[in-house]
Amino acid sequence: QVQLVESGGGLVQPGGSLRLSCAASGTIFSIDTMGWYRQAPGKQRELVATITSGGRTNYADPVKGRFTITRDGTKNTVYLQIDSLKPADAAVYYCNAHIKRWGLGAYYWGPGAQVTVAS
Repeated sequence: QVQLVESGGGLVQPGGSLRLSCAASGTIFSIDTMGWYRQAPGKQRELVATITSGGRTNYADPVKGRFTITRDGTKNTVYLQIDSLKPADAAVYYCNAHIKRWGLGAYYWGPGAQVTVAS
């Protein structure tokens, strides 16, 4: 069994900062790409950022220069530093990871963390 659990969401004022964390636990042989997605009310889930096991990152255009994704392989954890928050960033943020177990790989999702941007 594998679990992803996000933490660090909350209410932040426009222009503020937030750091999301996502820890993977369970029987894990290796983790390939980890990433963050978000879904605002009435909208489809969209990619925010991904990071490979080698540290290569990819960002959606709306967050480039404001969001930073990192990971700690020793802790099976991925982070998302969010700076200069805008109201458009308000959404439920989901962690995603491609995890290998017993020779097979699969994508796993966390339950999500709410990020609210308001004055």
